[in-house]
Amino acid sequence: MNQLILEMDKITKTFPGVKALDEVDLKVRQGEIHAVVGENGAGKSTLMKVLSGVHPKGTYSGTIKYKTKECSFSNIHDSEEIGIVIIHQELALVPLLTIGENMFLGNERGTKLGINWDETYSKADEYLKLVGFKMSSRTLIKDLGVGQQQLVEIAKALAKNVKLLILDEPTASLNAKDSKHLLDLLLEFKKKGMTSIIISHKLNEIAYCADTVTVLRDGSSITELTKEEGFDENKIITAMVGRDMSQRFPERVPKIGETAFEVKNWTVFHPVYQERKVCNDISIKVKKGEIVGISGLMGAGRTEFAMSIFGHCYGCKISGKTFINGEEINLDSPKSAIDHHLAYVTEDRKGNGLILPVSIKRNTSLSKLERIKNGLSLDNDLEIKYSRQYIQEMHTKCSSEEQLVDKLSGGNQQKVLLGKSLFAEPDILFLDEPTRGIDVGAKYEIYCLMNEMTDKGKALVMISSEMAELLGMCDRIYVMNNGRIIGEFSKKEATQEKIMTMILQSEKEE
Repeated sequence: MNQLILEMDKITKTFPGVKALDEVDLKVRQGEIHAVVGENGAGKSTLMKVLSGVHPKGTYSGTIKYKTKECSFSNIHDSEEIGIVIIHQELALVPLLTIGENMFLGNERGTKLGINWDETYSKADEYLKLVGFKMSSRTLIKDLGVGQQQLVEIAKALAKNVKLLILDEPTASLNAKDSKHLLDLLLEFKKKGMTSIIISHKLNEIAYCADTVTVLRDGSSITELTKEEGFDENKIITAMVGRDMSQRFPERVPKIGETAFEVKNWTVFHPVYQERKVCNDISIKVKKGEIVGISGLMGAGRTEFAMSIFGHCYGCKISGKTFINGEEINLDSPKSAIDHHLAYVTEDRKGNGLILPVSIKRNTSLSKLERIKNGLSLDNDLEIKYSRQYIQEMHTKCSSEEQLVDKLSGGNQQKVLLGKSLFAEPDILFLDEPTRGIDVGAKYEIYCLMNEMTDKGKALVMISSEMAELLGMCDRIYVMNNGRIIGEFSKKEATQEKIMTMILQSEKEE
């Protein structure tokens, strides 16, 4: 595994107002799993887009050598022709087409006279079998979960005769079980000689599967670590953020007051399959100055619960009561929720949270335009003032408040989403996977911001798939499974073992 398959030398890439990559070096050896880590905006995804031809030759400087030959790609098809295939964080599958149609889209099986559908689906089934996917390739993409779609993307890469597989945050939207399955799959491919590059913020996953780690910071390559040397998480984090971070979570001294928000007997049915209960008789409360967590496996109904609370944005035949400061309030629309100082930070920032081709400034102010109204028009100076304030508070890396959101990294988009929610001046805030796709340094900043909010008496509800995050930040944790609240733990009582045992016991009883 000493032979180099890839050498990227002094790669420099500039966007208007921002130098994304500054003479970055990357060396990948044949048959290894190579992790690329760094804070959001460090240049990880940009580097991989240069390698795969998404950013074509002429838009960057530096050299790329693949299997000792210098190469440059005009588009993604050029890189795929020699076996370099990238799977982006946002999956590129067409929901209303079948798995087989997606796998060979642009590379159809057949002749000029027509597509050979028998060959298409038989070949697709062969590749699906290689990734341990048991459903038929005639299944529509829209009927698959996120973890299943990720496997389809890998099978699609195999169909392109991949030699170097690039995965950008492949487990960001997966639960623990699906994440481990995907990582085990990479280890199996490694045994067969395939080389992989994985971008991930999850250091435990890197320690599990990677042979080498390259750390980027502020568009520069900082260091390379190998498994033989041992992956010290604190050393990786320090290299990523440029400072010591022995504490993952800021010290928290809660000042908990009276009950700010309460939900009683909340029941929600599926918007399409209206006979199916998604939330079943849920009752919770959160006090001023308190962070309450909601733990549960994927599909437990946590997001559906939060969205239905926020102005009935999800579900049908909704019943139950909501109380703010002891007074029953009907939150039957998002505007009503915002007017009563309740906000929701969605887990789907690109689909539901942000308008991507619009500026940071306008995305921030859209949550409560009344704050920047001047008579019948909007006050542009006030809008600039507030957007700059949240850019500074969130440490968002951008050229200015006028930068389009779709030009930001995923983590910086998440910061804009949080700033937008805070602009609505909430007293009660539902945070649904608030640190998904965000590096450890940025997570710490968000945790500090959460503590600042509770110090001001605000009430927070945090939904997270990262158990350590819930245990590190929450004063109480509700456990949810199959649409029901099945238990509650105080901070002192809560452990990962207790929570998982409760969920598994509930599964047996169903």
